[in-house]
Amino acid sequence: MGGKKQAVPARAGVGLRAPHYREVLATRPDLGWFEVHSENYFGDGGQPLHYLERIRAEYPISLHGVGMSLGTADSLDREHLRRLQALIERVEPGLVSEHLCWSGIGGRHLNDLLPLPYTEEALAVVCAHVREAQDFLGRQILVENVSSYLRFSHSTIDEWNFVAEVAARTGCGILLDVNNIYVSACNHGFDARRYLRAIPARAVGEIHLAGFDRLDGLLIDTHGNRVCDDVWQLYREAVERCGPVPTLIEWDTDLPALSVLLEEAETAQAILEECHALAA
Repeated sequence: MGGKKQAVPARAGVGLRAPHYREVLATRPDLGWFEVHSENYFGDGGQPLHYLERIRAEYPISLHGVGMSLGTADSLDREHLRRLQALIERVEPGLVSEHLCWSGIGGRHLNDLLPLPYTEEALAVVCAHVREAQDFLGRQILVENVSSYLRFSHSTIDEWNFVAEVAARTGCGILLDVNNIYVSACNHGFDARRYLRAIPARAVGEIHLAGFDRLDGLLIDTHGNRVCDDVWQLYREAVERCGPVPTLIEWDTDLPALSVLLEEAETAQAILEECHALAA
């Protein structure tokens, strides 16, 4: 693009989705930034990149990956890293993030973000992969806690301590998904606030908020609803602890009108500003 990297501000943003490209360009909503799924823009051209570059000229961008598979027992996919590096050079994002999970093994890729066993062995594998990714890309990445619907009986580390240790050992940042904490806490019966207290505040570089669905007694992280009241409260506590942090409204299924996303972003922005004012 020939422009300069723009830092992602400590404001509310929304996930940029194809049905909203033209409306964003036509209306220029008062948002701090947009986030996109990196893999959707791995091509060498086409309309997705065309629109992303036009929107990037107006707003800071964050790249959020879903396919690096940091927890895999395989080696990291070097072609994936090369494509991500090319996209970073083209878009010059303010933030780059990936999920703390695995999604492939033995050369087979699964369309899901699968939970890890929280063990010393898994921790060593994840940390080695995070270091490799950061060295290859030449920059810090953020890792995101995922929602889960089962736990491994042989886990020996609490999830929150696992996430904190990855950041401590690798120097990566944390993308704190507050909705995922709430979903997993409800599914597994742990204290969401204990999780929040264990996360090193200085390592948190971004926060995600989303909606969920209920199915057979489980909360499912569908990104298909408004943020619920309990998650808004947990978010407020996260901002009080971590300070103002770039905050994203995620909505991927049953995508509503852009105006609905902007309403959710306004709520997040109000909380950011209120907590900032109280801190001042």
